[in-house]
Amino acid sequence: MTINLPQAVRELYLQFDPAILDKLTEVYADNIQFVDPLHTLSGIAAMRGYFAATMNGLDECRFEFHRSLEQLEQGEAVLLWTMHYRHRKLAGGKPLSLAGSSHLRFAEKVYYHRDYYDAGAMLYEQVPLLGGIIRHIKQQVGQQ
Repeated sequence: MTINLPQAVRELYLQFDPAILDKLTEVYADNIQFVDPLHTLSGIAAMRGYFAATMNGLDECRFEFHRSLEQLEQGEAVLLWTMHYRHRKLAGGKPLSLAGSSHLRFAEKVYYHRDYYDAGAMLYEQVPLLGGIIRHIKQQVGQQ
């Protein structure tokens, strides 16, 4: 039986919490290349460590998947999602949402995973004072 890897990724991230750490090897290859706007990682151990550190301070995190573009025969997919999260040090712990997408390449398992999202919207804009400055700069650039 062949596993539908894009679907397995979606199921894995429905609830982003420590329970998924032991399941990463079911979906991801040992030599996974993971890239997001903040990090570039090689290997499942590095990915696991990054996720564990990311979860520190999160009160809640889950992904809502909207659409996907899948070429299963070619081993490639793009997943469009919204991450819903709360972090005690961001926006006073209020619920936040972030739109993004994931580009996957896979054979027997996912060997390449790249996330695209606005890191400023996710982190920097949620920090008091710094957030206001970044939002102001974005607004000024958008008006030009």
